[in-house]
Amino acid sequence: MAVAVKENIKSTIFIVIGIFSASFGLEGFLLPNQFIDGGVTGISLIVAHTTKIPLSILIFFINLPFIILAYSQISRIFAIKTFLAIVGLAIVLALVDFPVITHDKLLIAIFGGLFLGAGVGLSVRGGSVLDGTEILALYVGRQVEASIGDLILIFNVLIFLCAAFFLGIEPALYSILTYLAAGKTIDYIVEGVEEYTGVTIISEKSSKVKRILMTKLGRGITIYKGKRSIIGKYADIEGVSDMDIIFTIVTKLEIAKVKKLVNEVDENAFIYYFPISNAKGGVLKRRPLHQ
Repeated sequence: MAVAVKENIKSTIFIVIGIFSASFGLEGFLLPNQFIDGGVTGISLIVAHTTKIPLSILIFFINLPFIILAYSQISRIFAIKTFLAIVGLAIVLALVDFPVITHDKLLIAIFGGLFLGAGVGLSVRGGSVLDGTEILALYVGRQVEASIGDLILIFNVLIFLCAAFFLGIEPALYSILTYLAAGKTIDYIVEGVEEYTGVTIISEKSSKVKRILMTKLGRGITIYKGKRSIIGKYADIEGVSDMDIIFTIVTKLEIAKVKKLVNEVDENAFIYYFPISNAKGGVLKRRPLHQ
C-alpha cells in the first residue's frame, strides 16, 4: 500500500512539473510568436492564431475526443490521468501569466520546443500524456499495418502543411525545428541516460568475462555459440574455432563499467552496443524514474 502511495505521489509530481514546463514553453515562447508544435498542441496553436480563441479552451476541447478514445480503447486509469493532466494544463494556461522570453526565432524554436518537450516527457513519466496524437496513433496502429511513429509523422506533416498555409512558410519551417527539439527532449526525458542498451562481447576469455559480469555487474547474460575464423592472405579460411558470444542488456550509465570489467579480463575483446527500445523481464535494472 505504501509503495502504491509513493508511486502515485511521484507520478503526480512529474505531471504537475510537466504541466508548468509545457505551459511555459507555450506562453513564454511559441504562442506570442506564432510558432506551433506537432500533434493536438499544434492544431490548437494554429486555431488560436487564426481565430483568437484562448489556447486553454482549445487545448481541452480538441484533446477531449482522444481522451474518450483512450478510456474506451486503452486504459481507464491512463485516460483519467490524461484528462486531469490536460485539465491542469488548460487551467495553468488560463490563470498563470508567463513572461515572453524572447522574439529571436531560432531561440524560440529551440527553447520553446525544449520546455514543451520536457513537459510532455515528464507527463509521460507520470503515466499520462498532454497531447492526444499519441492516443490516436496507438488506436489507428492497431487497425492498420503501420508503426505508431510513422502515423504520428503523417499527422504532423499534415499539421505543418496547414501551418504553412495559414501562418506562412517561414513560421512553418521554424515550427518544424520546434517539433524536432521537442521530440528529442521527450526522448531524453522518457528514456534518458537510463535507456536500455544491448551489449555484445566477443572474447577468447569468454568464461572469465561471463563470470566477472555476473558477479560484479549483477546482470543476466545470454550466450550464443559462434565460430571464429582466421582469414589468410588469399582469403582462404586457415582455421575455425568454436567460441562463446556474450550478450547482455544494461543502461547507458553502465556501459563504461562493462567495458572496464571486460578490459580487466581481456584488453583485446571486441565490444559493440546499440540502443534497445523495449525490454521486459529477466535480470534487468529497473529504471528509477520509469513508470
